[in-house]
Amino acid sequence: MENKIFVAIVGAAGRMGVELLENASPLGDISITDALVRPGSDVVGTSLGPDAVHASSDFETAIDNATVVIDFSTPESCLRAAAIAAKTGTPFVSGTTGLTAEQVDELHGYSSDIAMLWASNFSVGVNSLERLVELASRAVGEDFDIEIMEAHHRHKVDAPSGTARFLGEAAARGRGQTLEDHACYARHGQVGPRAPAEIGFQTIRGGDIVGEHTVFLCADGERLELTHRATDRGIFARGALRAAKWISTQPAGWYSMQDVLFGKS
Repeated sequence: MENKIFVAIVGAAGRMGVELLENASPLGDISITDALVRPGSDVVGTSLGPDAVHASSDFETAIDNATVVIDFSTPESCLRAAAIAAKTGTPFVSGTTGLTAEQVDELHGYSSDIAMLWASNFSVGVNSLERLVELASRAVGEDFDIEIMEAHHRHKVDAPSGTARFLGEAAARGRGQTLEDHACYARHGQVGPRAPAEIGFQTIRGGDIVGEHTVFLCADGERLELTHRATDRGIFARGALRAAKWISTQPAGWYSMQDVLFGKS
């Protein structure tokens, strides 16, 4: 196929790696050529997914041979893969969460050499919600209090979710503020009255919840709730594969799912 792209997955044995392998299999314009896992992993040398992709820890060779890298791994593996991709000129899509500000800056630095897309959530619905949250926040102004509630499965290790912070940034941006200056991540005990411009976060962990995010905009006498519920982890894989196809033709730069859906601003 003329426009077929070849993808190396970093973190192929993880939850999202499995989803990527399964969701890419029926596609005619994407081929998963390498399933990269950490050195010493029990799955090295085995075959993964419906297309029996070889599992390897040879990052250098796999990334050099790929059209695009898709990374859902750990911060350490993500940065290792990104550094290699920058050297080989391979576009890079990452959904790895738990990155520190310094690690995000390091990723951002590679965008001078390659097309680099990082997103906390690849769902088309969530990224549409982000646009709606910014518009609603701008419209209602500071007369409305903003709270964000997120719920995920019991195994998720970071809190609040990257998507919750992503939505919080959209709310702050709509008000002409920065999330860093107005976020409240925990309340307990006698905390006093709510600060007018505060953006609060509430976290739920339990069961097998794939992902749920609600942004509350609350005023006296009325409340607006904007909600996204994920019921199938495959939506994130399909969004990442869509991003991989898109970024394969883009010049070096820093991109987001907003660029994939709405065009680079």
